[in-house]
Amino acid sequence: MKSLECQLCLYFALFPKIGLHIFLPNVSVAWLELLTMDPLIPDIEEINTAPTTQFENPFHIEDLEVFDDDTLRIILSNCGFGLTVEQLAQSLHGASEELIQRIRRNLLPTQRSGFMDEMRRSIPKAQIEAARRRVLDGLFWELTYWKTPDLYEELIEGEQLHPGIFRQLEPDIRDKVVLDAGAGSGRASFECVRYGARKVYAVEPSPGLIRILWQKLASQPGPCCIMPFQGRFDKLPLTDDSVDMALSCSAFTSDPAQGGELGLAEFRRVTKSGGKIVIIWPRVQDYDWLAEHGFRYVALPMCEEMRICFRTLQSALRCARHFYAHNPNVVQYILRERKPEIPFSMLGFNPPCDYCWLSV
Repeated sequence: MKSLECQLCLYFALFPKIGLHIFLPNVSVAWLELLTMDPLIPDIEEINTAPTTQFENPFHIEDLEVFDDDTLRIILSNCGFGLTVEQLAQSLHGASEELIQRIRRNLLPTQRSGFMDEMRRSIPKAQIEAARRRVLDGLFWELTYWKTPDLYEELIEGEQLHPGIFRQLEPDIRDKVVLDAGAGSGRASFECVRYGARKVYAVEPSPGLIRILWQKLASQPGPCCIMPFQGRFDKLPLTDDSVDMALSCSAFTSDPAQGGELGLAEFRRVTKSGGKIVIIWPRVQDYDWLAEHGFRYVALPMCEEMRICFRTLQSALRCARHFYAHNPNVVQYILRERKPEIPFSMLGFNPPCDYCWLSV
């Protein structure tokens, strides 16, 4: 087993200056300063220069119709995903009257007058197109979950979690009742079953991802203890104190539209005293928020760099050309290596080798 220092060296070499010191109180400040100096591996430049928006956005403004009213209300009332009412109104110039009225109905009463004022204002076509890009890029992942869930499933099949995560969580899972919130098509739910969960409530807002989860359950050789429900972080369809652990994998964030304060309060409500709330693969930008709310951070050692591993070369290229289209290094790498895999360092975000936990 590598020493803690060696493990951290590898992690920080891949992902420098991300503020993990707030979660590692037993590591000296001097050691952390050493770790966050200039990276030591040559490929790190690919991380620092990866485009902020890597995906090719295929969606149109009328695709907002795919969301149900509850989802629209959550997105709009919280100005979720960095969007403003002004941007939204500008993006809807030229859209169908049905969509405009549906958006208006799901705004807060205090937002509606400003929204309609902006809708009445004449603006140039270039401004409309720019607003649409901002709105659709901000909602890209939500639209992906709802509009193209099968393509998303193809992507996350390759995003395999660090095997040590559920090994460490096993004592809190075995023979326990677990909530998987933002369950998607069941990535974490099936891991919970594998590690002995007595029952798993898989809660997911996207009808398409729940459909894929039901298909997976139907293909199981025997009875499965996963129970899918449609629901959101802010209104979990469970009673108080009904689970021993509430977890979310690559879904819960500090953004009110993806959990936030209301979502955390719901986790606390449904989790029994003495249980745990676990956020697997949290966003780097949420580290401070999680620390402020009492979460403890765990980063697992990587013996080698983690990669996204697709089923086939064709699948890797299809996903790369969609989700990483603006990062040309990705397709070039796949074609050069002739392997259906992508190193996480090339994508510019942390690999799925960490989690945060909070005792209730």
